[in-house]
Amino acid sequence: MANNTEIEIRGDQFFLNGEATYRGVRWQGRRIEGLLLNTRMVQGIFDDLNPETRGQWAYPDTGAWDADRNTREFVEAMPDWRPHGVLAFTINLQGGSPYGYSKEQPWINSALAPDGALRPDYLARLTRVLDGADALGMAVILGLYYFGQEKVMQDEAAIARGVDNAVDWVLAQGWRNVLIEINNECNVRYRQPCLLPDGVHALIERARSRSRDGRRLLVGTSHGGGFVPQPNVVAASDFLLVHGNHITEPERIRELVRRTREVEGYRPMPILFNEDDHFDFDKPDNNFLAALDAYASWGFFDYRMEGEGFDDGFQSVPVNWRISSPRKRGFFELAKRITAGD
Repeated sequence: MANNTEIEIRGDQFFLNGEATYRGVRWQGRRIEGLLLNTRMVQGIFDDLNPETRGQWAYPDTGAWDADRNTREFVEAMPDWRPHGVLAFTINLQGGSPYGYSKEQPWINSALAPDGALRPDYLARLTRVLDGADALGMAVILGLYYFGQEKVMQDEAAIARGVDNAVDWVLAQGWRNVLIEINNECNVRYRQPCLLPDGVHALIERARSRSRDGRRLLVGTSHGGGFVPQPNVVAASDFLLVHGNHITEPERIRELVRRTREVEGYRPMPILFNEDDHFDFDKPDNNFLAALDAYASWGFFDYRMEGEGFDDGFQSVPVNWRISSPRKRGFFELAKRITAGD
């Protein structure tokens, strides 16, 4: 039974195994203790159940897609991330856009069946990921729904059953290193009211209400770039997930965190960016540093851009999960310097 790593929240700080993360660390005047530096790795259990689009994800060396290879290489790369001070990553039962951003998403990538049941092959791959993180002392932000794959679900009742099944499965397996993200960017392109900002608090509360042997999971949901969580979500959540996409000026990152703390019902709780595709890691100010200035955790969102190849991007399928590009190295090297402290 998995049980090596436990994530907790005390006030506005994260704790791993009873100790504040990065205990005692300060860097260039910034308090790092209690934060959770992270990366967006949502395709770690990716597959495509649509035979018409499956061929798009072929590996360059074999000419074929292989879901088991993807997860195997993900788990093999995880030990590279942890020594750089990266303590968490986001993975999602419905992945994310394999192109970074997509208007149409005809592929079918979902660990959740249309009726809310969990697909065993996805769970087998996810077990390898969660076990690997548990052994390394890392936390996992486990997303359940993604707007590009909401189409898979029959209705709101099936979405609710999916929440129940996913939360119950994590609890039954004994992992204590998992945070739940109900859906990625609840304010972006969902159709079902229960996954939109005005209704998603009910699913957060539903997930928080499920327990096993007196233990429950910590739950929140994320918002698109620059979107401030609404009071209903703030009241229901254990932590607040915000995104930095489309925010090109670091000062607006600081402002987003300030505004989030001013939302009605806010109490001391962690604010965490788990998606931001702005870099400039070699510059004296960037979105990463701005989040730290505001005492918010930050997460690296990297996808393969036009003209780039297999070594680039952590969200574009097929993925090279190693620290294999200048952009990846920029993030991980800066994270290592920060978490080493002054």
